Amino acid sequence: MRRVPSRELLDDDAGTPREIADSLADVRFLNRYFGGVSTTVAMLKRIVREIGVSQFSMLDAAAGSGDMAEAVRGRLQRAGVNLQLTMLDRMATHMGPGSNRVQGDALALPFREGAFDLVSCCLFVHHLAPAQVAEFVSEAFRCARIAVVINDLIRDPVHLAAAKVGRLIYRSRITVNDSAASVRQAYTVEEMRGMVSLNGAARVEISRHYFYRMGAIVWKTVVR
Repeated sequence: MRRVPSRELLDDDAGTPREIADSLADVRFLNRYFGGVSTTVAMLKRIVREIGVSQFSMLDAAAGSGDMAEAVRGRLQRAGVNLQLTMLDRMATHMGPGSNRVQGDALALPFREGAFDLVSCCLFVHHLAPAQVAEFVSEAFRCARIAVVINDLIRDPVHLAAAKVGRLIYRSRITVNDSAASVRQAYTVEEMRGMVSLNGAARVEISRHYFYRMGAIVWKTVVR
């Protein structure tokens, strides 16, 4: 299945306030029940096991409303892991209230080198062209002390068919367009590996997760 770049409506707030709010609610639903939250939780638990630390500062780039990162924090807290979150998005209209929200560009992060233990993103990388993926990972790597954590979709014909069937339960017409567009422009595991394998990375791990999700950990710290 060939990758087909496509502009997603939510990227430009191309809808009424109600349609945008409903689409963000659809994204929260998909992250909760179709592998989003569980994929990031699994990767962070992997990092906890590797380095033996249970407290991290984490920047969530392109965080949208921040619900995804908050859900991850809640699950980890129940497992005894403390996550100190900062969330960044370029669209102020997507972000909820809170002092830990920052408006900014994920390709030019407004933070110093090594500002966070971890830099993460969810459902962001498939929006980017291959050169931009490498640019984002390099920028995230600059700001991370331990690792960059990427959670995204896997491009697959069966996944595309499922995204189209999902229109039966989506709240917003924006999601009807964007869900299929997201799968069409997502990357395969092999493509992702080639884009995130930075010079200077201690190691790159890519794993498959529930419902066509992939997780990538780009390690900056040498682990045992």
